[in-house]
Amino acid sequence: VDKDRIGAYHIGFVLGPCMNASGRLDTAKRTLDLLRAKAGKEADILAGDLKALNDSRKEMTDIAVEQARQIVDTTKAGQDRVLVLYLPGCHESLAGIVAGRIRERYYRPAIILTDAEEGIKGSGRSIEAYNMYEELSRCKDLLTKFGGHKLAAGMSLAKENIEELRRTLNDNCRLEPKDMAEKVVIDMELPFSCVTEELVEELTLLEPFGKGNTKPVFAARNVELISGRILGKNRNVLKLQVKDSSQTAMEAVCFRGAEQMLSLLEERYGKEAVDLLMKGRGSQMKLSVTYYPDMNEYMGKRTVQIVITHYQ
Repeated sequence: VDKDRIGAYHIGFVLGPCMNASGRLDTAKRTLDLLRAKAGKEADILAGDLKALNDSRKEMTDIAVEQARQIVDTTKAGQDRVLVLYLPGCHESLAGIVAGRIRERYYRPAIILTDAEEGIKGSGRSIEAYNMYEELSRCKDLLTKFGGHKLAAGMSLAKENIEELRRTLNDNCRLEPKDMAEKVVIDMELPFSCVTEELVEELTLLEPFGKGNTKPVFAARNVELISGRILGKNRNVLKLQVKDSSQTAMEAVCFRGAEQMLSLLEERYGKEAVDLLMKGRGSQMKLSVTYYPDMNEYMGKRTVQIVITHYQ
């Protein structure tokens, strides 16, 4: 990270997770030692240890998310409106992260349960139409303890109560299909010609983004896909060259859901068209997208790009 260009994103999503990983997987004292380090050499070693821990945390999270996906996609539990998934091998400190990813993918309330020193521990993430704390309160007799709020909760319970908790939450659930369709709120429709480095710089003045101050989201219809390639250690990032209806070309990246996007395109346009796209010869494939403007920094070069958040 360029120390002269550290922003809210770097603190929240690059540096923060590295520091947080020590408390999740080992002891928070590692991070305290780094912050108190007197010499650069000592700090380098401690930072390297934290980076390695965070890499391990990311790998463990990806494995647990894939296990959860398998349960949802292949078992009866995946048909529930409230997903209660038991992952005995998942580190208890990662349950909330995994629950958030599953909630994001299926747009349903998700609770991840895992083995702990004393019985079962779990963490849940919810959607706007489902108050997780209230619903857990209605089946508190099955829990040894619980706490949280509308959108997130933690809980402990006996192993023999897992299935009963899943059944009770779903029997009590009043969610309708429209509640489980994600609603995407956009700020405005914005042509790619307006996406400039100056705009990106101006938007950073609104940081930090989060609950109560969401990142601006823009939309573009009938975006033509020119070329694509898969990137990332886990081959889960899709980099695209795209063109809007005003014929302005732009680099675009989709950090999550690359596999789903390609499946959707294959279903709509056929495998041959997708193969041509990945060879740099897009064949009139179009999507409507929501996005936010971003800067891609690589080997000292800065280029404007858009990050696709949703598409149809």
